Amino acid sequence: MSKWLNPRSAFGITLIVVALLALPFVAAMGGQAWVRILNFAILYVFLALGLNIVVGYAGLLDLGYIAFYAVGAYTYALLASPHFGLHWPFWVILPIGALVACFFGVILGSPTLKLRGDYLAIVTLGFGEIVRIFMNNLNAPINITNGAQGITLIDPVAIGDFKFSTTSQILGISMSGPQKYYYLLLALVILVIIINLRLQNSRVGRAWQAIREDEIAAKAVGINTRNLKLLAFAMGASFGGVAGGVFSAMQGFVSPESFSLIESIMILAMVVLGGMGHIPGVILGAVLLSILPEALRYGVGPIQMAVFGKMLVDPESLRMLIFGLALVLVMRFKPAGLWPSPERKRELSDAGAGNG
Repeated sequence: MSKWLNPRSAFGITLIVVALLALPFVAAMGGQAWVRILNFAILYVFLALGLNIVVGYAGLLDLGYIAFYAVGAYTYALLASPHFGLHWPFWVILPIGALVACFFGVILGSPTLKLRGDYLAIVTLGFGEIVRIFMNNLNAPINITNGAQGITLIDPVAIGDFKFSTTSQILGISMSGPQKYYYLLLALVILVIIINLRLQNSRVGRAWQAIREDEIAAKAVGINTRNLKLLAFAMGASFGGVAGGVFSAMQGFVSPESFSLIESIMILAMVVLGGMGHIPGVILGAVLLSILPEALRYGVGPIQMAVFGKMLVDPESLRMLIFGLALVLVMRFKPAGLWPSPERKRELSDAGAGNG
């Protein structure tokens, strides 16, 4: 505790808090689009921390995590839109979305308990695609999801008459809808970080780590690997469900196109790139992989015009080429991630020394 109370730590924490509070106003100087990019970065942090429970803590390779995001988003959309004529408050829907996603997490986890590695990845990938295809086709004979057209006019987050989607005056300061959603997302992600920290240092977290390192040895010392793996799937899924609900409210529209396989792969890349099982690393990976492509989107075209006087390569293609190359280089020279945990770094160092 004392290390958090010394002046240097207190000053650092104060700077971080001030920077986070001021960030949406600084971003708004470049336009509200940058505030939205910040919101999606926080949303991806939310998703990456949820997947980190499954991949980083328990060591279970999940390529279908986006399915839980979709379940949460559609749960919110169905209960807060004219589609079924329901307009429930968000504080009721978000827990329901978490529970529904948790249920689907158990459904995914139950038949895959004996699978590991590539086989588990293939099954989870198939699960993610099945959910997306269901969302795309559950419009007949009963129209549940409205098919490929998606669900529109979804209610924004609101507390009484205070809506997060409109510009309001708060303490004399004008705040746009994206700026208000920023603070809501920031509060939620701080809560998720606290939960992750508590899990990491708990008996359950240490049991997950034992399963990740050697499942047979963990079972031999009395760890109930079956229940703990199901718990990892369920908890990770519930975080994805809450994130999906906030996404649905923030966008006001959901469709199956938002939940493709590439999104699952991107979230997994955030966890691996940042450092599996290490919360600060996962946050760093999520922020970089969500903001860097958008920065390249706005920067690649003007740079070409300034250097060559014309567009030589389509900005979208060049953006993804640079992005992919950066990922390859990072994983080549930093295989443990940009900010790995001390334990992970030590494991790779020992493995390298053994191979040498």
